[in-house]
Amino acid sequence: MDKVYPSAAAAVADVKSGSTLLVGGFGLVGIPEHLIAALQESGIKDLTCISNNCGVDDFGLGLLLAQKQIRKMISSYVGENKTFERQFLSGELEVELVPQGTLAERIRAGGAGIGGFFTPAGVGTPVAQGKETRVIEGKEYVLEYPIVADFALIKGFKADRMGNVIYRETAQNFNPMMATAGKITIVEVEEIVEVGELDPSAIHTPGIYVQRVVLGEHYEKRIERRTVRN
Repeated sequence: MDKVYPSAAAAVADVKSGSTLLVGGFGLVGIPEHLIAALQESGIKDLTCISNNCGVDDFGLGLLLAQKQIRKMISSYVGENKTFERQFLSGELEVELVPQGTLAERIRAGGAGIGGFFTPAGVGTPVAQGKETRVIEGKEYVLEYPIVADFALIKGFKADRMGNVIYRETAQNFNPMMATAGKITIVEVEEIVEVGELDPSAIHTPGIYVQRVVLGEHYEKRIERRTVRN
């Protein structure tokens, strides 16, 4: 089955206002920048986005935020985006902050079909408010539930036409687990090869999890904060 779509716009054409999106990346590393740009151009609104962070003011998910297309963010870190801060403090943006390890495990659980799990992260903090807790072998844990989204937007390095994906180094980050937890998973990559050209032992995300593949070009691959020695 050939899963390649002609453009990012075509791949996200059925993403509707009100959808829930898993969006890969860590900082600005390994983000599906072309798919995000296509959503910006589509003008859809009221999105719930699950991502480690929300980009910066003029790039990544920050583009959707600037046009008030995001209604709710479920994230671990939001410190690089002033627009995010303004919208949150003014009540325009709903925010659910999740410890990073818990966020990763909730997504993994969603992809694995696990109904929930107990974790010590967040016990005794606002993170645990309103949630079930349990003492296990003398230690308190909080119950967390899995995350599954309508769409997962993923950035890979290379894929074949059946959607088998390879990531490059740290750009892997949240992408593989998010790919398993989307009802429809859309992957943009820098290179598409024919079926059989990828080494099976090198594949990170099997094509069974992927419904659509898009070839991206001219990646900016920005760095949030460039730090150099004097």
